[in-house]
Amino acid sequence: MKQDFTRWLPAIAKNRRTVLSIAGVAALGGLALGPAAVAAPVTSAPHAGAVAAIDLATGKSRQGATVESALTTGSRTTEVPAGKPTRDELIPHGVEGAQSRIPLDDAQLANAKAIIAEAKETGVGERGAVIGIATSLQESKLYNLGHLGAYNDHDSQGLFQQRPSSGWGTPDQITDPEYASRAFFEALKNVHGWQELPLTTAAQTVQVSAFPFAYAQWEEQAADIVQQHW
Repeated sequence: MKQDFTRWLPAIAKNRRTVLSIAGVAALGGLALGPAAVAAPVTSAPHAGAVAAIDLATGKSRQGATVESALTTGSRTTEVPAGKPTRDELIPHGVEGAQSRIPLDDAQLANAKAIIAEAKETGVGERGAVIGIATSLQESKLYNLGHLGAYNDHDSQGLFQQRPSSGWGTPDQITDPEYASRAFFEALKNVHGWQELPLTTAAQTVQVSAFPFAYAQWEEQAADIVQQHW
């Protein structure tokens, strides 16, 4: 997977789904190879530099940025609001390794909410939503990415970097947050015993990433986002 962040094109929006097309961000997370994928062994450390890549490609800079609220960052909260899922429901097996956390803008939060809505619709519940958001945080930093041109990772696109050539759907479908989320969750439901698996194993079985361990680093932020927006 390419890890060269030295060449860029501006991000562009496509239609009302705000699909970002960014050159040089092909190293964002792993590949989504197909719904019937088999898990690969966990051998790689979390991929570094993806957040900076997105920021540079979209013309943003978070240096010196002020964190205004937990809703911006998905930061951990100490109190569970009434009717919201508990920490044990969201992270039943504990986190695996060091955790990462990034600020979220309105587009990222909207995509996170779309993932949560499909988790409810498909019946995977709060835990499924955590797995979905953690996966998207790794694959695209919760941005709905279009084709990345010459630097695209194969034909991967969208929130989960799903591939049309592997049966995930057409480019228009996989860059629709609702469709992409539903496809991810339907594939997750086909993973035997996914509810009892560590997050990185469940996500990797669906995604077959070149960086399988990287999903684990987003579990805590994903849980906070789900707890706030469920």
